[in-house]
Amino acid sequence: MRNAVIVDVVRSASGRGKPGGALSGVHPIDLLAEVLRSLVSRSGIDPALVDDVIGGCVSQASEQAGNITRSAALAAGLPESTPATTVTRACGSSQQAVHFAAQGVIAGAYDVVIACGVESMSRVPMGTASMGRDLVGTALAQRYPQGWISQGVAAELVARKFGASRGDVDRYAFESHRRAAAAAAAGHFDREIVPVPVPDGVHTVDETIRAATTVEGLGTLRASFHSEESAQRFPGLGWMITPGNSSPLTDAAAATLIMSEEKAAQLGLTPRARFVDFAVAGDDPVYMLTAPIPATRKLLDRTGLTVGDIDVYEVNEAFASVPLAWAREFDADLDRLNPVGGAIALGHAIGASGVRLLATMVGELERTGGRYGLQTMCEHGGMANALLVERI
Repeated sequence: MRNAVIVDVVRSASGRGKPGGALSGVHPIDLLAEVLRSLVSRSGIDPALVDDVIGGCVSQASEQAGNITRSAALAAGLPESTPATTVTRACGSSQQAVHFAAQGVIAGAYDVVIACGVESMSRVPMGTASMGRDLVGTALAQRYPQGWISQGVAAELVARKFGASRGDVDRYAFESHRRAAAAAAAGHFDREIVPVPVPDGVHTVDETIRAATTVEGLGTLRASFHSEESAQRFPGLGWMITPGNSSPLTDAAAATLIMSEEKAAQLGLTPRARFVDFAVAGDDPVYMLTAPIPATRKLLDRTGLTVGDIDVYEVNEAFASVPLAWAREFDADLDRLNPVGGAIALGHAIGASGVRLLATMVGELERTGGRYGLQTMCEHGGMANALLVERI
């Protein structure tokens, strides 16, 4: 079996995903194209060697419709002969693109492939693709008569199930910003961030990090998903999920160059990490956000490793209750969990977040000399993917 390796992985700095955000003036095709162009340029490879480009994007509508990955690849100057496709697995879309790309290399279908992702939440708001549509139908409604709930309410249910308090989620959110601000000041993100031209200059700094965040300030924010109707439907919930302990709407793109270990050697390239294994899992679609737990368990069972063997875990911070629940389930070392901050501080551009986590995780393994890194992401519909890499 061939090894699939990461030659490089890069990302844009995050922008606030609303009008006036640093990247809101950049078309999502151009945003992804800039990241792709930087990735290929940094490696020095002939772009014609790329067998395929697989990209993640969640809201494939409006400016992100029509196979945005192909459009961005062409905009980046890749040859017309290089194909591209856009996939979705909700928030794990670009992580799924990584899975498909690496699995294609392992299977022998590719020698060189790019996995990437983009989301411009300022220009294509979340839910644009489904606006005004019935997403349940008859048979699904019969199976789940309680109906779907919002991800925010699911985050509340997860907090209650795993015993998290309002103080717990606010302290976790504070720590995410503290770690991210310290990492940015120390230059830990310099290698992974590539510049993106914007109307008033070049964007290179994560706009979503709030270094001045305090636990006290977070404690003053009102719960976002509490209403008379939700309180009647879910009595006894703590109603603790606020904008402060949730990931912000974000604009960003990210990309990684993946190839066989043999091809990297042939091209004289030094890989940064190799893929060890992958897993996907489903869980209760009402709780929705708990699937990283069975996905992680499946991955560990497949590899024979334990959480204690992992040096860095990146568990996407869609809401603070999600990584807290994961950590409590596995009795994980919180110092290894999102050690340079997570999506609460670095942003959650939903189509790009999987590759963003990969960039951060590989960089942290290199800085600390760690061996194994695990990343997992919760996804709409009660799904999650998980992957394990080994630093080279």
